[in-house]
Amino acid sequence: MSTTTPSPYYAPALVISECQIGILDAERSVSSGLAEQAAERSIVGRIAELAELFRERGLPVVHCIIEHRPDQAGMLRNSYLGTMALRSRSMTAGTPDVEIPAVLGPLPGDFVSSRATGLTAFYGTDLDATLRLNRVRTLVLAGVSTNVALPGLALEAVNRGYDVVLAEDCTAGSSAEAHEFFVRNQLTLLARGASAADVAARLPQASSPRS
Repeated sequence: MSTTTPSPYYAPALVISECQIGILDAERSVSSGLAEQAAERSIVGRIAELAELFRERGLPVVHCIIEHRPDQAGMLRNSYLGTMALRSRSMTAGTPDVEIPAVLGPLPGDFVSSRATGLTAFYGTDLDATLRLNRVRTLVLAGVSTNVALPGLALEAVNRGYDVVLAEDCTAGSSAEAHEFFVRNQLTLLARGASAADVAARLPQASSPRS
């Protein structure tokens, strides 16, 4: 029997936040705790499996990355993260820092949304246009960090009218305690929590190719 109730997972995209070598590699990252948590929680492999399923179903996979200009134009010391990025010259375009782990892509057909300044994925990027042009209604969030980037991404997505799902076991924060705090006290106010397995089980079947 059919139903007219829209599925909460209608037209989803997988949005992978800041999964880059300069963040995930503990020897390069300005937050070794975040890199360690990402490794301990095995998020990269889980995200890779989920991304492959999205691709198989003809659903968008979007990589949101940081690429600071080599001349650091537009970067400000108005936050701790901004200060650390300026001081360390990390996440500079053209360096290994900004590379996405090969297991995650980007593959042909994936989208990459890059920002040079700011702390969240919608700021100064083409992310919103990319999602709307692909008729996306629901964002499934994965990646890092549950401290800053993901709460900011979720809040800005809700403000723009998207439904948001947090694939919790595909995310990490700067510590286990920080992750639990932000997921429980902030992200659950903005997004529906799910596991990668939950998301996979509720994805729509393969759609026609995007045009």
